[in-house]
Amino acid sequence: MRRILVVEDEEAIREVISLNLRMAGYEVSGAASAEEALELLGRDKEGFDLALLDVMLPGMNGFSLCETIRRDYAQIGIIILSAKTQEKDKINGLSIGADDYITKPFSVSELLARVEALCRRVSRTAAPEGGDGRLVSGSFVLDQKSRVLYKNGEPIDLTQVEFQIMELFFQNPGVALVRDKILEGVWGPNYFGDVKIVDVNIRRLRMKVEDEPSNPQHISTVWGYGYRWKA
Repeated sequence: MRRILVVEDEEAIREVISLNLRMAGYEVSGAASAEEALELLGRDKEGFDLALLDVMLPGMNGFSLCETIRRDYAQIGIIILSAKTQEKDKINGLSIGADDYITKPFSVSELLARVEALCRRVSRTAAPEGGDGRLVSGSFVLDQKSRVLYKNGEPIDLTQVEFQIMELFFQNPGVALVRDKILEGVWGPNYFGDVKIVDVNIRRLRMKVEDEPSNPQHISTVWGYGYRWKA
């Protein structure tokens, strides 16, 4: 059973979200603050699959909590829930490590669809049958068993979403991939969100894999179309 941490300071909203998640078959824990959430994460032995984070929290806000979780619990899927609807807020949330960003108010069906899609992504931990589960592209090696990317033998920490984008690139070297294909391949065909989530994750990947992110040699932009990988 997938385990979800709901961090929301308004008890009524937290309970409604938790109830609907439990009815959908998830195991749910709730926290009213970032500090309480970190305490739960620190003492939890089984590990959470996903965290839903409100932005406006007492004390540490949801953006800071997102950064902390992404640094210390890299494999957890993160969805930010926020009344902040401006583009800069969405981009900020995705840039600091969130896998998805849902603006309030949202429907239960939308929330459950986004949660289900992210849970599917973070659960893809097994390498394909046959072979050693390693994809090689120039000086880069993508280990599908350990879910780690290596550059010249040095490991690079990736989120689950970033790892899946790299899988798509490695499987299509030199091919110009349209943004919609990347979106569908990683987030699924029924994703509700904006295609700009692809651009934000590409920006994060460039910071990790490029020697000079401002002058990328591996992940190039195909203007008006998408992106291309070259080792």
